[in-house]
Amino acid sequence: MAHATALIQSMRATAGGRPITSILSIAALTALLGGVLAHHANWPQQHVVAGWLAYAVLGGVVAIAAGARLGRAPFGVANQVTLLRAGLVCLIGGALLASGQAPIMSWSLAGLIATALGLDALDGWLARRLRLVSAFGARFDVEVDALLLLILAVLVWQADRVGVWVLAIGLLRYGFVLAGRLAPRLRAPLPPSRRRKVIAAQQGVTLLLCLLPPVTGRMASAAAAAALLCLTLSFVVDVLRLAQPRTALTGGLPKRA
Repeated sequence: MAHATALIQSMRATAGGRPITSILSIAALTALLGGVLAHHANWPQQHVVAGWLAYAVLGGVVAIAAGARLGRAPFGVANQVTLLRAGLVCLIGGALLASGQAPIMSWSLAGLIATALGLDALDGWLARRLRLVSAFGARFDVEVDALLLLILAVLVWQADRVGVWVLAIGLLRYGFVLAGRLAPRLRAPLPPSRRRKVIAAQQGVTLLLCLLPPVTGRMASAAAAAALLCLTLSFVVDVLRLAQPRTALTGGLPKRA
């Protein structure tokens, strides 16, 4: 218990800092990891460079958004973990250039994806534990999750494991956002939901399994179909709830900081 308390206090002490400092630090880590993948995991250089460029763009967006939403508030260690996940997602996105034709990347790519998925649980825990929950952090977390699912869905499709319909797993959330633009009622905040969190995690794990070399196309299609069905039903439940007249939707942030 004493060690855990000391660890939490240490994290709280380093939770401050400006967004640009965190962005540059994660940029260095992303560059280092990309170099390792290129030299030791045989990733084509253009895929690694594409990941670096994607992070440069994303880092700029995060810097602008954090400046506007956080003001003088510290960026926070939880957001730093989310930013690290974003760097991994950018490297994973670089694999899209392989168009499903780079089997030599499969296991290293799977490891990268598994790490990004695992860190998704850490940033929320840190935010709650260190009392760093914020609207910016919640939105940042959700957007990184959505981008990762979209990239994974495209990778599964490119690998010819599943038909083009698998892209719906990555596009449903963006469709929901677009629907909210057309129907303001759908933009109302939803209360926290364990069902929503479990199904969101299921999507990432399922798409990861679909990319593993031993998994056959038939197995991948069955798993992806089950995941898409669960995701679709989850969105239907939320849409029906939001569409109810004079519904009081109370609760905290959608995920965390």
